[in-house]
Amino acid sequence: MIELRRIKHCRACGTPVGYKVPDDDNRERAVCPACGLIHYENPLNVVGTVPVWGEQVLLCRRAIEPRHGFWTLPAGFMELGETVEDGARRETVEEAGANIELQDLFTMISVVRVGQVHLFYRARMTDTTLDPGPETLEARLFHEHEVPWDQIAFRTVKETLQHYFACRRAGSYPLQCSSI
Repeated sequence: MIELRRIKHCRACGTPVGYKVPDDDNRERAVCPACGLIHYENPLNVVGTVPVWGEQVLLCRRAIEPRHGFWTLPAGFMELGETVEDGARRETVEEAGANIELQDLFTMISVVRVGQVHLFYRARMTDTTLDPGPETLEARLFHEHEVPWDQIAFRTVKETLQHYFACRRAGSYPLQCSSI
């Protein structure tokens, strides 16, 4: 297991925390020596879509770091108070301004080294209207042979796209689960 010790101070009282195994637990946690609050560190969910119009997929060119200028699927961190599906829809609207009909969960990829889980849904675009938000330089539809594979921002996006095109050729879209 990768050691991720990111919490330095207690959220409740500001005291520097120490890492130890609390009573009735089985792993080290950030524990405040002053107030006793246990701080749990859990993976973050990245949610997004594989928006499709006919034979084309929608990609967004990033206007932010990391990987400014590289292409990605519309995706981002899930927010508190929303479902995974709502987050995927929101990110698609925020990054691409695309109108979609959400379909099945397609890929679930654990990115252990950074404590994230990436979840991508297939999505059918209901029209070709695009209105990219401030995190996107441009949003564009690509046929498979046009995808700028050497300019894809993240490994999870590249794997999701590769799975999508392989599944499309096979005519079936089973859930793809992996870890990187």
